[in-house]
Amino acid sequence: MSFISLGLSDEIIRAVTERGYTIPTPIQLESIPAILSGRDLLAGAQTGTGKTAGFTLPILHKLSDKSIKGPSSGRPPIRALILVPTRELAAQVEESVCGYSKYLKLSSMVMIGGINIKKQISRLRSRVDILVATPGRLLDHVQQKNIDLSHIQVLVLDEADRMLDMGFIPQVRRIVRSTPPRNNRQTM
Repeated sequence: MSFISLGLSDEIIRAVTERGYTIPTPIQLESIPAILSGRDLLAGAQTGTGKTAGFTLPILHKLSDKSIKGPSSGRPPIRALILVPTRELAAQVEESVCGYSKYLKLSSMVMIGGINIKKQISRLRSRVDILVATPGRLLDHVQQKNIDLSHIQVLVLDEADRMLDMGFIPQVRRIVRSTPPRNNRQTM
C-alpha cells in the first residue's frame, strides 16, 4: 500500500515523497483513514513509528480542502491545535508540519515558553492555521486574550500520557474547555 492509496492530496504526496517516505507505517495505515473520515482517534505506538505523520498528514489534507469555505472577512481563525508536553517536541512537530505542508497554502506556528511572548503575539496577528503549543505558554496567551480557540476544528493531544504524567491535567482541561464542544471538533 502507498500513501497515494490513502487519499491524500497530490501536494502532500509530493512533500512526503521528497522526504523519502514510500510506504506508510502500520500506525499511519490505521490512523490516516480514520482521521480523514472525521472520527476521533486514540492511538499509541513506539517512538520512530511515524505517529506524527499519522496525524499531521490527514490534518493538512482536511485543512487544505478548498471546497470548505472559511470566514468571508477578517483573519482566518486557528483551525488545528497540536498540544505537546515539551518545547523540544513542539519544535519537532512544527518542523514536520512545515515539511509536509511545503506545497500547501497553510500557515503554522510554534508557541512555547522561553521565547519572547511579544514576538508570539505579533505572529498571532497574521494567519495561523495550525498551532503547535505547550500547555503553559498557550494558557498565558488564552488568559491574556491574545488567542481564540473557539474555532478549533482539530485538537491533538500529542503524547497525552506524558502530559498527564508531568502534571498538566488542569492545564489540558482548561485548554480543552476553550475549544468547541466534542461534537464540533475532532480529537486525537
